[in-house]
Amino acid sequence: MSTKRNTFRHRTLPYLLIAPQLAVTLVFFMWPAAQAVIQSFEQEDAFGLSTTWVGFQNYQTLFADPEYLNALKVTVVFTLGVTAVSLGLALLLALAVDRMVKSATVYTTLLVWPYAVAPAVSGVMWWFMFNPTIGIFPYLLHMVGYDWNHGLHGTDAMILVILAASWNQISYNFLFFVAGLQSIPASLREAAAIDGAGPAKRFWTITLPLLSPTTFFLLVVNFVYAMFNTFATIHATTQGGPAGSTNILVYKVFNDGFIGLNLGSSSAQSVVLLFIVIALTVVQFAWVERRVQY
Repeated sequence: MSTKRNTFRHRTLPYLLIAPQLAVTLVFFMWPAAQAVIQSFEQEDAFGLSTTWVGFQNYQTLFADPEYLNALKVTVVFTLGVTAVSLGLALLLALAVDRMVKSATVYTTLLVWPYAVAPAVSGVMWWFMFNPTIGIFPYLLHMVGYDWNHGLHGTDAMILVILAASWNQISYNFLFFVAGLQSIPASLREAAAIDGAGPAKRFWTITLPLLSPTTFFLLVVNFVYAMFNTFATIHATTQGGPAGSTNILVYKVFNDGFIGLNLGSSSAQSVVLLFIVIALTVVQFAWVERRVQY
């Protein structure tokens, strides 16, 4: 049986077909990134009327700034927290739906809804629930002797933003974990059960290794999500406070660039953040992927 192949009569037609996508990529991605790199080597005056080429001075000032080093540490804690919470809870929920038979569709539909909520809206919702004055959770915590106040305590604020950011991402992770679990042949787990393996042993020796490609993909996605896509959540809940305890790198870029109008430092921070994410992705693909079982 021969396979029919489609050929283009004109050599320019393939390029014309991809031209719109290339234009969008160049205008909205490549050009702003190039502008940020150029601005990171420049410094504007207070009124934005003149620009001076300063070379690597913005980067040198950046890494000598205690506030930036603190933002880097906060970002590490926040990223690890969001990734661990969102992946862990999503896997537990996916395992629960994998054991259901009749109500699995309704259960899945309800768990997907949070992904449709905008990050800013979810941030405001969690801010209300944990508000020290009117929130239900501070009231319950006060009954057990814990004085919750994310406006004064940095640890409380970090917990709040991790929960708010994770809540948005759990649905996304959940869908991939459910798909991964459904792709595992039931005969493998049934054979292990017949051999006497309990639920925990079946999970660690069969389910989790076969889920490693999905877990690896979600690990990369969640790292990028926590470092880039959580600005609205931070802005709606703590605005980087108190005392910079939730001031992650992407929010510091906003503060220095749009509030402080220090475009040179803000551009340098965005370039550093870009290289951090690229480095993490390379490390994950070079080191973690070797332990993934396809």
